[in-house]
Amino acid sequence: MRHEVVLGTERRRRWSDEAKLGILSEVGVDGWTVSDVARHHDLTRQHIYQWRRELRRKGLWPEPGGATFLPVEMTAILEETVRDEAGAARRPEIVVVLRNGRELRCEPGIEEAMLTRLIRAVETA
Repeated sequence: MRHEVVLGTERRRRWSDEAKLGILSEVGVDGWTVSDVARHHDLTRQHIYQWRRELRRKGLWPEPGGATFLPVEMTAILEETVRDEAGAARRPEIVVVLRNGRELRCEPGIEEAMLTRLIRAVETA
């Protein structure tokens, strides 16, 4: 049987709300998961989840599923087809750039409910 003796004081770190927000904002960037962020900052996953709840209770962290309105730049499409840089004809498309840097491309006639589901799927992937 093996025994372990811990010498010295136990490590207990204090994190400011700003530091917690900075760490929490790393989740999802470049595909980082909660586990990746926790490992990078020498934390447990539970810390991340606990901080989310704490900051949400304080009103510092956004509620999940809340609507976020962003400015949209609309351009008129004069033809059914658009020419690319090489001069080849292609269909017009809508490009949505998400917070995590991913892009979602779809046809202009897509239904709003379908677009919403696609955005949620791409953000959580």
